[in-house]
Amino acid sequence: MQTRRLGNTDMDISTVGFGTFALGGEGWPAAWGPQDDSDSIATIRRALDLGMNWIDTAAVYGFGHAEEVVASALKGVSQCPFIFTKCSRRPAADGKIQAILKADSIREEVEDSLRRLQVDVIDLYQVHWPNPEEDIEEGWTMMAELQQQGKVRYIGVSNFNVAQMRRAQAIAPISSLQPPYSLLRREIEADVLDYCLDNNIGVIGYGTMASGLLTGRWSEERVQGLPETDWRRKSPIFQEPQLSRNLALAGLLQKIGERHGHSAGETAIAWTLRHPAVTAAIVGGRTPRQVEEIVGAGDFRLSQPEIDEIEAFVQTH
Repeated sequence: MQTRRLGNTDMDISTVGFGTFALGGEGWPAAWGPQDDSDSIATIRRALDLGMNWIDTAAVYGFGHAEEVVASALKGVSQCPFIFTKCSRRPAADGKIQAILKADSIREEVEDSLRRLQVDVIDLYQVHWPNPEEDIEEGWTMMAELQQQGKVRYIGVSNFNVAQMRRAQAIAPISSLQPPYSLLRREIEADVLDYCLDNNIGVIGYGTMASGLLTGRWSEERVQGLPETDWRRKSPIFQEPQLSRNLALAGLLQKIGERHGHSAGETAIAWTLRHPAVTAAIVGGRTPRQVEEIVGAGDFRLSQPEIDEIEAFVQTH
């Protein structure tokens, strides 16, 4: 699989990396429904076998459980991948998620993540969300201190806009940005991607398949069958009037992908990788088969006519 240099780091990362959002299991507000840990471990190992050389996780996924699953999956692995994780989202007393960017909290979080991941250093440590916004400077100052102390190799941000990145950059360089980016989420094309190009900030997009909706494996019936504990049941993109349009878009992506022996999901990912500012895409999977169905995106490049065909659909609908 192709690799690209991530921003100002020394890490050459595969153009698709494995995301663990869905592996946190139940018992937290953004759960994807039931998930068997043995399936999660097998899926991570399959992703590594297929050439992904980095894993993205977060302390909030399953309130720490996803990080523990990553550690279990990497036991006995001869060549460990780069490990990226995030801070600033913590469980509240009522079981909901609270946003904290205070220095003491981040210092505590990194120690917890190091323990759960069973590593001595985290390759990329990211601020998950820029909230509370008034604490960005305090939080980013602590992130820089953790880097200086050698607890993390590089520091990045997630879900930041340009103004927020400028505030952080005034304190210490940003190595990467992790934003939502897909055919259904294109806000960062307005200014964020250009800013990252100009400032040598790597971009690793998440949600590239729109939480699975653009994989070509969905129907109205399957959406209706989602468990109550799956957050997607309440997502507007999985409900009308958006659902029918999004399923039609997935059908187009499937048609284009089939010309090259690729799936709709691989086409959706390849579309994000077309942009020169995008270093790589985060892709998730709950079973080894799901990873096998999308890993080809790492080397799949759309032609300009195909990009134009997709754009014409988007503009028309």
